[in-house]
Amino acid sequence: MTGDAMDIGRPEVLWLLWLVPGLIALAIWSARRRAVLLARFAEAALLKHLVTGVSSGRRRAKTALVILSVAALVLALCELRVGYRWEEMERKGVDLVVALDVSDSMLVQDAAGDDLSRLSRARREIRDLLRLLQGDRVGLVAFAGAAFLECPLTLDYGAAELFLSGMDTDSIPIKGTAIGEAVRASLAAFEGGRRQSQAIILITDGEDHSGEALTAAKEAAEQGVRVFTIGIGKPDGSPIPAEGGGFRRDARGELVLSRLDEPTLQKLALETGGRYVRSVSGDLDLETIYHKGIKATLEDQELTSVRRQRWTDRFQWLIGLALLLLVVEPFISERSRRTG
Repeated sequence: MTGDAMDIGRPEVLWLLWLVPGLIALAIWSARRRAVLLARFAEAALLKHLVTGVSSGRRRAKTALVILSVAALVLALCELRVGYRWEEMERKGVDLVVALDVSDSMLVQDAAGDDLSRLSRARREIRDLLRLLQGDRVGLVAFAGAAFLECPLTLDYGAAELFLSGMDTDSIPIKGTAIGEAVRASLAAFEGGRRQSQAIILITDGEDHSGEALTAAKEAAEQGVRVFTIGIGKPDGSPIPAEGGGFRRDARGELVLSRLDEPTLQKLALETGGRYVRSVSGDLDLETIYHKGIKATLEDQELTSVRRQRWTDRFQWLIGLALLLLVVEPFISERSRRTG
């Protein structure tokens, strides 16, 4: 099916069309300025003999060709398109749920040797991941002492990024870190589909307070869903910031340290056939996990089929017209042909 409608691919370039009235105004001013200078040069009677044979009409025609060529080039830059046809577009990819730890321990600033907290660094890397996705559906789960689906599976990466911006330590009222709940909430987010095309990315410091992490990992493995874990933090531990300033202390007055539990995260990934990566130098290696882990091992599935208008470009004709006008213009003489 085709249509004869017109579309402009880059409407922001249309403002350049103001060059056309500007050039017309310049041409009028130049003509009047020329007349004034000629009047100063010689008297009217003598001037009539000096400019004999010069055609003002031909001069205006040459100017018009130049202005028309500029207008054609501007329309070409706007990517003028006339006519379209409908195409069936299939989007294939994987279903990916990112489970982000938003517990208080993620406020520790030891993620990258800078002033960013573990949570801020993780959110930044997830944003980078969203820009890497190629037709994949993505969902977001926030977890602390409980886990909740913040963003259902979607192809709208802009919407996912908006949900991500609101995920912080106040998102989950229940304190703690329940990795098992995060895995189960992520599994529920898939809502069926092909298990060979589904994966979970779990970003956490690994301190599991529920003791259900490996049990949930076995459930994921039974369903054929791989879990890729990313550990963020330091194994030797760092103090957790307190709300009123300083750092948290226990009943004995000693600093409460948050330590990266790598063994648990490694076992969780191994149980499901996934992969564990530790965050080093501020790099969560999400790009490596996406390309070499998820896309290399999972099967793409057809996620959606949509109809899309494919417009027919016409800017080539406009460029050709502009070049033709510019080629013809020098061959038009300003002097009229003598007759008789």
